[in-house]
Amino acid sequence: MTKNGNTSIATLGGGCFWCLEAVFSEIQGVYKVISGYSGGKVTNPSYKQVCSGKTGHAEVVQISFDTKLVSFDELLEIFFTIHDPTQLNKQGNDIGSQYRSVIFYHSEEQREEAAFAIKVLEQKNIWKKPIVTELTPQEIFYPAEDYHQNYFMNNPTHSYCTFVISSKISKIQQKFSHKLKINK
Repeated sequence: MTKNGNTSIATLGGGCFWCLEAVFSEIQGVYKVISGYSGGKVTNPSYKQVCSGKTGHAEVVQISFDTKLVSFDELLEIFFTIHDPTQLNKQGNDIGSQYRSVIFYHSEEQREEAAFAIKVLEQKNIWKKPIVTELTPQEIFYPAEDYHQNYFMNNPTHSYCTFVISSKISKIQQKFSHKLKINK
């Protein structure tokens, strides 16, 4: 997994994992993005189980990234740009605890950076409601089924991809053009 000894992992949830995977796959320094589930009580859950809202898991992405090319703070800036962290257990039409805004931190340093990022955003008063993003220690990550991996790339004409994911991709292409991969 490490390409140069500077690889770290971030695990983030903010709505449908297809959106997060598509966005973070565009970022320079990101080696791998895996859609999956975290934070619940069911071992090796299926998509159907997670969608029931009864497992406690959130749809998340696990991001492997080169800290020399993109920092955890920069990933958080992108994360807070592409979803609404004030929505409790929902993003757009995706409703349920599996779509909650959550940062599963892998170290105390990540927890501190995430808490600081949230504090700064709250001070900026960008949203009218308070940020509800959870900060939770990462325990177990379960990769989602194969058909969920690279969903946007494999299904670009699917209506969800066209209407929801494409707008998030456009947003990061405008705001973070300096952080995008040149050759994918």
